[in-house]
Amino acid sequence: MPRRKAKQVCPTPGCPNLTDSGPCPPCQTQARAARPTPHRRGYDRRWRTASARYLEDHPYCECDECSALLPLQRDLATQVDHIDGLGPLGPRGFDPTNWQAMSARHHSRKTAIETFGH
Repeated sequence: MPRRKAKQVCPTPGCPNLTDSGPCPPCQTQARAARPTPHRRGYDRRWRTASARYLEDHPYCECDECSALLPLQRDLATQVDHIDGLGPLGPRGFDPTNWQAMSARHHSRKTAIETFGH
């Protein structure tokens, strides 16, 4: 019989709920509601234009996992990632040396690791 991992207290300050990992569902919902819209985070027309141009020149995923593969073995890139994690409003938001083309699944995985630690 597989062992079950012990539940832990939600990491949100003051929340007593137990969770398998990360914030509990009510805290996740509250955090999503409090998060500014993509437009307010800088993902506006200027960003969409710049990232589309970048993807034209970088059509394959550039994540650490894919960069070891030949280009045609990599996932197709559909998103542009800010390497520093600060987005378009960061000090290097529109600096292409701070960008990497990524597939949606690899970008989601990187974001989850950076945001929730898994």
